[in-house]
Amino acid sequence: MSLDIGRLIAGGNATVRVSDLDRAIRFYTQVLDLTLVRRAGSGWALLDAGRGLLIGLQAGGLAATPADRERSSAVGLDVGQPLEEVIATLHRRGVHFHGDIVDAPGAARLAHFADPDGNELYLCERR
Repeated sequence: MSLDIGRLIAGGNATVRVSDLDRAIRFYTQVLDLTLVRRAGSGWALLDAGRGLLIGLQAGGLAATPADRERSSAVGLDVGQPLEEVIATLHRRGVHFHGDIVDAPGAARLAHFADPDGNELYLCERR
């Protein structure tokens, strides 16, 4: 039996609300190297982060304060190179990371940062 037949959930995307779609597309494509799949006018864009993760960028509707945004969801991005190398590359591209690398023994190493609208993102190096 195919894995998708009969599954309640068979894929999808994470949606990230942004205040400026053009700026967000530049950040996600030029800084994080994600691929723009399609754009729907000035309100929405779909990005491919690899390994089946799609991220939708939706303009408008941001939480009122940074504290409200911090309580919202975070998007995890698996790295394709050693975590320190990815951090160094993104740091050169202007990304500022929050705190040290978090080590979840036996599972993963994580490095947290945010997009220009304060949406929480993290890099994940799985073990």
